[in-house]
Amino acid sequence: MPDPSTESLTVAVTGASGALGQALLRRFHDRGAELIALCHGRAPLQLAGPDGQLIPLRQVQWQVGEEAALEPLLTQVDVLVINHGINVHGDCSAEATGCSLEVNALSAWRLLELFAVVAGRRVGRRRAEVWVNTSEAEIQPAVSPLYEISKRLLGQLLSLRAPALAPTLRLRRLVLGPFRSALNPVGVMGADWVAGEILRQAGWNCSLIIVTPNPLTYVLMPLATLGRWAYVGLLQRP
Repeated sequence: MPDPSTESLTVAVTGASGALGQALLRRFHDRGAELIALCHGRAPLQLAGPDGQLIPLRQVQWQVGEEAALEPLLTQVDVLVINHGINVHGDCSAEATGCSLEVNALSAWRLLELFAVVAGRRVGRRRAEVWVNTSEAEIQPAVSPLYEISKRLLGQLLSLRAPALAPTLRLRRLVLGPFRSALNPVGVMGADWVAGEILRQAGWNCSLIIVTPNPLTYVLMPLATLGRWAYVGLLQRP
């Protein structure tokens, strides 16, 4: 995409109250974007810039399973960052399975499809973008079986639907290694640094954005993405 600092964007971020969500909002603010923070909780989200001043943003509460209610809001959005998630760690119960699949994969997929419909109605505006945080857990162990399964499902769904959605949406896949957050307090990377790397690679016009200390991911993820693209392209039918 063009450098976000060169044009006014409206950016919506799910999981906005988390460490990475807040870091992305700050980074987008630095580039002049108008911000929409999509949060599950009711607690007010207040972000301060380096100067200590509060960052202007619009906070919107939403719930997994109620993605359709966001349709009017999404008509205002240029870049949708799908970043929400849950990590149940070692819990493998039926309840944890359903929750992980719903939050990490199916909710993100519904938002992706909804935004594609909304973006298809845009007239005279720049092409809409969706940035999907699938995580390094797509291809690497995350010491959390359900997190890995749900994130891999999300990655597979993104690969499956990408050919059909690409004419309407610019899709970017965010493959991130362990960063410090409430879900992973022992992450080796800082969320703010990760957010900066994400926007830097987006400025390079990358569709596959990888930020991780694991060198294997930089080799395996492009191969996995290319393999899925070829497989889906070979077997898909009109």
